[in-house]
Amino acid sequence: MSAAALAWQQLRFERKQFWRNPSAAFFTVILPLLFLVLIATAFSVNDEALRVLVPGIAGMTVMASTFNGLIHAVVFLREEGILKRVRGTPMPIASYLGGVLGSAVVNAAIALALVLAVGNLVYGVEWPQDPFLLAAFALLGVTCFGALGVAFANAIPNSEAAPAYQNAVFLPLIFISGVFYGTDSLPRALEVFAQALPLKPLVDGLSAAIVNGGADIAADAAIVAAWAVAGLFLAVRFFRWE
Repeated sequence: MSAAALAWQQLRFERKQFWRNPSAAFFTVILPLLFLVLIATAFSVNDEALRVLVPGIAGMTVMASTFNGLIHAVVFLREEGILKRVRGTPMPIASYLGGVLGSAVVNAAIALALVLAVGNLVYGVEWPQDPFLLAAFALLGVTCFGALGVAFANAIPNSEAAPAYQNAVFLPLIFISGVFYGTDSLPRALEVFAQALPLKPLVDGLSAAIVNGGADIAADAAIVAAWAVAGLFLAVRFFRWE
């Protein structure tokens, strides 16, 4: 069997494992929708605020599905000795990791589609104005945060510590990156800091694709791409099997 066929088989296995774990499905797919519905309902946001909120939640969804998901997966697989055992089997490592990464990408695509559908059908936010730009930024985002998730997992000592490490990055980032509100009200220094990190440029790019918002899309794409390259380098350079 070819490496690609083995990767496909591993992807199918990962999908079955994912849907057999209801808590994982909830936090990956449903939680972003709850954020959208609760914030839009509790604060009675207007149309202009929804044009900020929907792309913001979409960006958060991409990060949560890849960065958060892969941190938990890699740390657990490493600590349980699964990575070490897989390395000793005839299955190519690229096929195994390709299936794991591919499952994270599928999760991101499902969650992103649900956020856009609820934004349009429930709150009247228009369908993406530029589907090709949306697909390009979504692909760039999952590559970036997937690589960063694997790279960051290398620094986490055990699975018990994984949630604390993950939330120490995820929670501050979503609050300074324009996920729930525009960043114009942030102190200038904090806004510049957020712009240098990958989530705000991703949100701006998704905003440009969904509601024709955002500013310099080329600069946003360059920042996310630079983080993706750095993440891929760190993920490969410091990857630990055990």
